[in-house]
This record gives sequence, C-alpha cells and structure tokens, in this order.
Amino acid sequence: MADGGRQAQRAFIGSFTAAGGPGIVTAAVDPATGALTVLSSLDGLPDPSYLALGPGGETLYAVSETAEGAVAAYRVTGDKPEPVGRPVPVDAIGPTHLSYHAGHVLTANYGSGSVTAVPVRPDGSLAGAPSGALRHVGSGPYPPRQQGPHAHQVQPDPSGRWTVSVDLGTDSVRVCTLTDGAPVLHRETALRPGSGPRHLAFHPAGGYAYVVNELAPTVTVCRWEVADGTLKPLTETTVLAGSPAGDAYPSGIAVSSDGRFVWTATRGEDVLSTFAVEGEGEGLRLVGTVPCGGHWPRAIAESGGFLYAANERSGDVSWFAVDPDTGLPYHGGSVEVPAASCVVIG
Repeated sequence: MADGGRQAQRAFIGSFTAAGGPGIVTAAVDPATGALTVLSSLDGLPDPSYLALGPGGETLYAVSETAEGAVAAYRVTGDKPEPVGRPVPVDAIGPTHLSYHAGHVLTANYGSGSVTAVPVRPDGSLAGAPSGALRHVGSGPYPPRQQGPHAHQVQPDPSGRWTVSVDLGTDSVRVCTLTDGAPVLHRETALRPGSGPRHLAFHPAGGYAYVVNELAPTVTVCRWEVADGTLKPLTETTVLAGSPAGDAYPSGIAVSSDGRFVWTATRGEDVLSTFAVEGEGEGLRLVGTVPCGGHWPRAIAESGGFLYAANERSGDVSWFAVDPDTGLPYHGGSVEVPAASCVVIG
C-alpha cells in the first residue's frame, strides 16, 4: 500500500467478548515465517465473531453476533482499527458472517435465517439502515439444529454477478442477485438432507465450489455455472481419514490461491484436513489431517503460503507453513487470543 496507508501485512482476528475475548485484535504478519505478533485490540463491539475487508483493504467490517445483531465499520490504515460511525442494526438475530459486495455489506443471520444488505458509502463507511433482506424458508431432518433456516454464510461469486448464501438449517445454498439494494432469490440448490452446509469456497478458476458440511463431516463438490447462476452438487467427500472418535463438526474451508489444494477445519477432532484438487476442480482427494494447534478451530484462512486457524476454546490463533508439493500444513506457532473466532489476512 502507498505511503499513508497500511505499510505491512496485517491479520485481523475476531473473538467472542461474551466468552472473554478481547474484541477485534490486530496482528503483524511476518512474511517469511507467517508468524503473528499482536499489535492492538479493540473491545467496543460485542461479539465481533466475523470480519471482512472492503475493497482496497482500508476498511474492516465486523458483525456483532448478538440477539440485537449489528454490523460495524473500522478504518485499518494504522496498527489499531478506528471506528467509523456507529454500529448499524441489521434487524436480525445472530449475524454470523458477512462480506462486501457491490457497495453493500451483506450479513448472514443465523438466528433469523436471513440475509441482510447494508449500503456502504464511497468512503467505506456504512450509509445507514439495511436496504433490503431475504428471509430463508425451510427446515431439515435433524430437529436439534434444523427446525428452521439458519443462514451461516453469504458471499459473492468470483464474477461478482451473484451472491450465494449457505443455510445449515435447510440443507441448501441460495443463489441471489442484489437488486435495488436487496438480495433477491434467483435459485435454491438442495444438498443432501441432514448434511448441514456451513461455508462455501470457490475454486479460483470460477467453475467449481466446495461446501463444508457441519452435521456430516464432509465436503460437497459443486459445479458452478456463472452464466445462469446454477450450482450443481457432484460428489461428497469425507474430511476425516476414519470414523470420528467423538464429536466432529467441520467449520472453516479455504482454497489455495493457485487452486491446487482445499483445506477444512473440524472441531471436536481438532484437525485440519488437506485435499488435493484433481482435474479442473471437480475432484477432491484427501491427502491427510494434522492437529489444528489448539482446540475447537472455528475458522481458517490462507495467505502467502501459510495457513491460519482460529481456535476458539483454546483461545489462540495458530499458523502453519504449507508444503508446496503436498499442501500439508506444518505448525509454526500460535499467538494467544481468547475466544478467537475468525482470522482475516490483509
């Protein structure tokens, strides 16, 4: 970034303040080792569990995963985020994920089973109240978690033409447009009943997407047709080499920037799984699993040949060097962040 902006790469870490987390943590990233060094923390927003950078990387957006539900904006041109205006209510319960798309911040609201759009000004600040929302409808066969919709993620596709929202409660992915500031349903794709889809990541070439399923420890490979906004499930692959020893709840998923590898995190088993991508993206082959460096990995991120895991219950973020031939991560170290929930590298 040019003079006056952020000079070095940073990691931004979200956490659950209700569980003792420090709020939003900023850390320096060592480009040679991937190591993180905490620079600051900011605790003004309750439960900033998920973060996303806006265009240019100068504005950071955070959800407040509470019953009131809100989103907030921060300038991140220095070593400590600076709030820009007040948090904006999203008129929904428990926003658990967000992304920037076409001049709006979109939130996936787990408690309400909906997606909300909040307009953004040209300077990156939030313009005010939500401009639209899409309420999901449906349920799944596992009553403890699927009595109704639970939107868990929303993000644009690589073309920027569509957005996709992943719903754990309805076992489906919705493809939407953003029309007049409101998310509008284009098509809903059903996944295997009871699988509990949580997050989706696109292959960088744009033709395939990978959905990590929380209720069945698997990844579903889907064909993505950008021309007509069609997501077609192809295969489902386990994230573990054998049967789970106990609880196994996949959480995060990441795809390498060159499209050769996919990684998932699984809570309970506390492992990171590595998949080799075969063909043009239509195949996943499990290479192996390694310990996540802590307990209860909630989210993962890849940047610069390193993989990062936010381990919620052990209260740390671990970094790993990635073998360029196999994709397997090798633990390099950890930094303490109580109740860590996500990590974004920018």
